[in-house]
Amino acid sequence: MNPAIVSTLLHCFLLADFLQSAPVVSPSNPDLLRELSEQAKTLVDKILKNISIVHHATVTIEGLTLDSPYPTNLQTMVTSLSIPSAPILKPLSKHFTRDVCVGRMSSGTRLYQRLLGVLSDRASGLSDLQADLRDLQTHVAKMREAAQLRDPELDENQNLDLASRLHGNYEVQIATHLTLTDLRSFCHDLIRSLKEIAISKPPPAGID
Repeated sequence: MNPAIVSTLLHCFLLADFLQSAPVVSPSNPDLLRELSEQAKTLVDKILKNISIVHHATVTIEGLTLDSPYPTNLQTMVTSLSIPSAPILKPLSKHFTRDVCVGRMSSGTRLYQRLLGVLSDRASGLSDLQADLRDLQTHVAKMREAAQLRDPELDENQNLDLASRLHGNYEVQIATHLTLTDLRSFCHDLIRSLKEIAISKPPPAGID
């Protein structure tokens, strides 16, 4: 037999053998993603209810509620505490894809876990919220896996030198108030984004 033909046949045989043994990549699972989004939304609803309860129990400064505007005399305190903000969650678009959205969900959830961890060393009653945020982080990770999204970049570079600025109980209560207020706002954005992701269609290959 012609050596060139033998070489070609051997190449085809090896290629076929390689393709058969290669791992099969499962396609994005929209039904599972929808189910996980709904579960995450239920958990966020629970967090929102607990935020009000925790705020009432931990923040005792008169007139400082979740719905009250920042008093002008607290603006200096707000600036000095320098509590970082969660990443912004925008409506889904070709520029703000599911990949970006879920990554920011993960980053924001992790940020509030860390903030509550710092505050828990100085105030009681925050552990349940921390646990709920850990559960939410797990759900977001499962969503990322179901949609075959890239792992988010870690945001550990955010400076959380909050503990050194909590000089007394007053600062602790203000920091708790600010964190819970911002967390509530982030949760409202999460619910909107989770609803969008639940009904969104998988993007064309190579886009998300």
